Amino acid sequence: MKQKHIPEFELYILLAISQQKGESYGAEIRREIEERSGRSVAVGAIYETLARLERKRFVRSFESEPLPVQGGRSRRYFSITAAGSQALATAMGMLGRMAEGLELL
Repeated sequence: MKQKHIPEFELYILLAISQQKGESYGAEIRREIEERSGRSVAVGAIYETLARLERKRFVRSFESEPLPVQGGRSRRYFSITAAGSQALATAMGMLGRMAEGLELL
């Protein structure tokens, strides 16, 4: 099966989850992207993209128990799947090959 192109923001999401070393929730993913890319990210864009990645089976999610504080809410945690890891490795390999020999000012 031919690997489909991963759009830039989906790649950022997969990288952010991978950087978290396991399971991440939306705010952690957003913070990781903002800190590493220097760009502001809308929380809605994060969850919309996570839903798309889940439909592609690149990530999976589960809901936690409510936080142990009054009014505590549960969180939806995301982790990268084997298919997501493979797609990420393929995309990073392609980027690396494209950048070979590139001289930036």
